[in-house]
Amino acid sequence: MLRKQITEKYSVSEQITLDDVNTLADAGVTLIICNRPDQEEEGQLAFADVAALAKTKHIDAIHIPFSGGKMTDEHVNQFAQAIENADNAHAFCRTGNRSSLIWQAVQDAKAAKQEPATHYDVVIVGAGTAGISTAASLLKRQASLNICLVDPADNHFYQPGWTLVGGGVFNIASTRRTMANVIPKGTTWIKESVSTFAPEKNTLSLEGGKQLSYDHLVVAAGIKLNWDSVEGLKETLGKNGVTSNYLYDLAPYTWELVQKLDKGKAVFTQPPMPIKCAGAPQKAMYLSCDHWFKKDKLNNLDVSFYNAGAVLFGVKDYVASLEEYIKKYQVNTNFGHNLVKVDGPNKKAYFATTDQDGEATVVETEFDMLHVCPAQTAPDFIRNSPLVDSTGWVDIDKETLQHTTFKNVWSLGDVTNSPNAKTMAAVRKQAPVAAHNIVEAMKGRTVNAVYDGYGSCPLTVERGKIVLAEFGFGGKLLPTFPKWLNDGTKPTYLAWVLKEDLLPPFYWRGMLKGHEWFVKPQLRK
Repeated sequence: MLRKQITEKYSVSEQITLDDVNTLADAGVTLIICNRPDQEEEGQLAFADVAALAKTKHIDAIHIPFSGGKMTDEHVNQFAQAIENADNAHAFCRTGNRSSLIWQAVQDAKAAKQEPATHYDVVIVGAGTAGISTAASLLKRQASLNICLVDPADNHFYQPGWTLVGGGVFNIASTRRTMANVIPKGTTWIKESVSTFAPEKNTLSLEGGKQLSYDHLVVAAGIKLNWDSVEGLKETLGKNGVTSNYLYDLAPYTWELVQKLDKGKAVFTQPPMPIKCAGAPQKAMYLSCDHWFKKDKLNNLDVSFYNAGAVLFGVKDYVASLEEYIKKYQVNTNFGHNLVKVDGPNKKAYFATTDQDGEATVVETEFDMLHVCPAQTAPDFIRNSPLVDSTGWVDIDKETLQHTTFKNVWSLGDVTNSPNAKTMAAVRKQAPVAAHNIVEAMKGRTVNAVYDGYGSCPLTVERGKIVLAEFGFGGKLLPTFPKWLNDGTKPTYLAWVLKEDLLPPFYWRGMLKGHEWFVKPQLRK
């Protein structure tokens, strides 16, 4: 069964089997809807058999069958009633297409009944770093703009700080503000989720049914941490020695584990790209090892790094310095190993890899501490929208940040298909470019600000020293400081001061306020 997630509460697939009913039950599905007539093809599983097994799993099952091209208003009404209060619904037909179409028909029917869309000059989807920075930069250029930020979150986080929380440097509370505290003055905040986009109509629909229309749309929806990509991981996160600095609630647990571990095996993992802050899995490892090294515990520990990729870091200029720390901390590196399963109670991790003959295999390792970085994708409501490319990321011109099809749609941050590193530093450069180009487009002028792919990864190799990796498209080095002041390919104390002392206030009081220090947009001549 290839399950396609339409929203967090609704998914579709081709014809399911009885084994698939068990899978859906394990995934928390509470309602199964069949959109196929029985006996549509030879050997087809009868709906009654699906319903009988579903009942034993405490799953409701409803039959709303119709042939392809013969969906009626009655079918749509029945379907709308069925899913209205469902916590987690899954529908199927022969290919999944009818189940997708009837869901969309319900959304269209809701939109037709509601009040006219509320209009804004600019609608920004996502009030993370990218969304708020862009809103603030727009207002710096044109304070009269009517801007709406759409985001259901209660809190806003300084996520780069979580690495230092996991290393015992920062207090976790310092990385959080209430969303109301950081929304730029003069903008409207709608605390809801987006359900669907209709870019050909310049509108989008919210989960609550309301519609918004816009002159320009900015998609800054961030990235989804796909914890479900690893079997057994969600069930053991935060216990059994399994942690991740990618979660606000778990970064303190990382530091707790590091302090308590005196002997045994510590395992750190990195999934296939793309992920946000590609250096973060290593940062957790280096800071942990530095603590064990200084506490004279490292000789009693077996530290391993399992990386789904083929290299330690994607830009070769920084690898030599990192390899020195790999040697210093006696880390066993394993490339081409992707975490696929975690058995928390028995403290075992399983990695998919290939053997010496090139055959796919799964290897097992024990652990006392396991730091996990999950696979990552664009959020479901983005991946199922008309805004994405074939890989599920928002399709933009990597330099102008303008959508390749819809010219009044812009995107930045982790959700795009731009080949830059997905980091906060990238957004720092992208937000002024997006804001400049949007204002130019509003004035009917050719967009001329370009983004050079800048990203930064402060690799915390030890407490007090950082390898400040700064690079653009194609791995081109783009250092902020002259080499005599800070050689970014080497570990330096200055880079540590930047990370620990300067960047947090720079973020809260600078970026989120629209101050574009050191990132004035580069203009095409």
